[in-house]
Amino acid sequence: MPPSHHTHSTHGSRTHPPARYMDVQMMHASHLFNSNNNSMPPSKQAVSATTEGATSTNPDNEYTSGESEQGDEDDTVELREPSEAGRRGYNEDDGEEVEDEEADETEMAEGDGAELDFTGDEIDEDMAGEEVNYRRKHEQEMVEEEASDQEDIEGEEDAQSISSNASSEEENSDDPDRIDPAISEEMERFAHTFKGFEKRYRLVNKIGEGTFSSVYKAEDLLYDHYDNSWDIDYKDEARWAAPPSKKRRTGHGNHDIGPVRPKYVAIKKIYVTSSPTRIQNELELLHDLSGCDSVVPLITAFRYQDQVVAVLPYFKHVDFREYFRELTIPHIRSYFKSLFRALAHVHDNGIIHRDIKPTNFLYDYRYGRGVLVDFGLAEREGTDSQYCMCQHSTTDRKDHRPPTLAPSAGYPKHETRPSRRANRAGTRGFRAPEVLFKCTNQTTKIDIWSAGVILLTILSRRFPFFNSSDDVDAMIEIATIFGKQRMKQCAALHGCVFESTIPTIGERGFTLEKIVLWATNRTATGSSKDNKDDAKLDQDEALAIKFLQRCFELDPVKRTSAVEALQHEFLASPDWESPEPEH
Repeated sequence: MPPSHHTHSTHGSRTHPPARYMDVQMMHASHLFNSNNNSMPPSKQAVSATTEGATSTNPDNEYTSGESEQGDEDDTVELREPSEAGRRGYNEDDGEEVEDEEADETEMAEGDGAELDFTGDEIDEDMAGEEVNYRRKHEQEMVEEEASDQEDIEGEEDAQSISSNASSEEENSDDPDRIDPAISEEMERFAHTFKGFEKRYRLVNKIGEGTFSSVYKAEDLLYDHYDNSWDIDYKDEARWAAPPSKKRRTGHGNHDIGPVRPKYVAIKKIYVTSSPTRIQNELELLHDLSGCDSVVPLITAFRYQDQVVAVLPYFKHVDFREYFRELTIPHIRSYFKSLFRALAHVHDNGIIHRDIKPTNFLYDYRYGRGVLVDFGLAEREGTDSQYCMCQHSTTDRKDHRPPTLAPSAGYPKHETRPSRRANRAGTRGFRAPEVLFKCTNQTTKIDIWSAGVILLTILSRRFPFFNSSDDVDAMIEIATIFGKQRMKQCAALHGCVFESTIPTIGERGFTLEKIVLWATNRTATGSSKDNKDDAKLDQDEALAIKFLQRCFELDPVKRTSAVEALQHEFLASPDWESPEPEH
């Protein structure tokens, strides 16, 4: 995809300004929500600004003290490092410099906002001068020219995006007529109450909503002011030739200002009900995972009063429900190569995602490109881990096995055993058995199980495949496939007992091959239902089942890792030749 070009950028000889990745090494929860922290060096000091009077509200309420009068300093600092011109207050139009940087920081400290930026100083509003006018002019021009340039824009939105929702937006999602009035009002309120937001981004539409956040598609108005190496298509800049520039109306007549292409990002507005520790953890993990094309990078983040915003790349994709039944084996192979590359990178950094599911792996099947998103439940491996017998080898487990695991007749009137507490976070239907059995030493292998559920969903053409309402039902669903005998063994690994009198749960369960054949209603002839036992999978499907068995090991120690999965015969085979994304 071609990069966005503005008046002051020169293709081919462009020097790269500093990146705007945050330095989370300097970030602590006190920096996020304690406005009196001044421990940073003078050149990178966080703005010390009081937040008194700012009340914590739900996302739908307006702040009573949010908006400032015209002429106030922009006291919200973005967590990205500006270009050399922006850092020094350089005005590109007239060459003037603002040298008194410390004085500007002092003025900013008098506002209501507090900073999340620990890598660079804010772009001073006073230094903007004509540059601020340029940004406003650019935004106005984009609105005026949107209709005439729609054809130029439509072909560019394919490969630039991260959203937390499956393709609810249309090709022309930035058409105001397509936006629900309530959403439009919500976006307007958000942009107005978050000081300084409108100078940086233009909200286009709401593309996702979850328990802890809402996600919006927005245009990055300052895209060309920063090093955008996070952009998947940024590497193709040298191969893209700028089209002939156009004459556009400006305040001083028609001028040749070159091609203007909007660059979209995903604005993740984290609800104020989220704990500071949770927000800090997610931002830190995203920062640590930068550098992999299959994992969403964090562009920047900033805070105003009690609102925290994370800015992520916007990746256009297709709803999983729209294509998973049509995927061929080569497409399936391409899907899981991309997913396991992401998991290998995440796990190599000692991080458990905990919420692997189709809506968190945004995949564009047309180009074979996928990105892993949403690290809201992620944690570092070993966090709050305690002893569990499942991590011992098979030989050692015999020595650590309790004297008896047989259930007693009845139950004690007064339970003396301490209750077991373990992390059970995740999405129902995708949680591994060790999560359901409250294993106290969960590892990255729980993500492998969840990936296996996605593969079973695709092979069986049924979504969701597991649809339990609670942990007990989830265990029964798994036991129906694997049988009582294996579930008892799995429970014993975690010091638990599994017993069931449900007659439909057999002792030995079913093979995954039979499950897939039954789910797809296939027989040997392809039409008759009389010879289901004679039906067979083709060679590629059989190989996929073998791979699925490695993901579905009930024993987490025996379950494959992401690196091993990439070396499996199923993923090592060549996949389909994906076309180049349209520019």
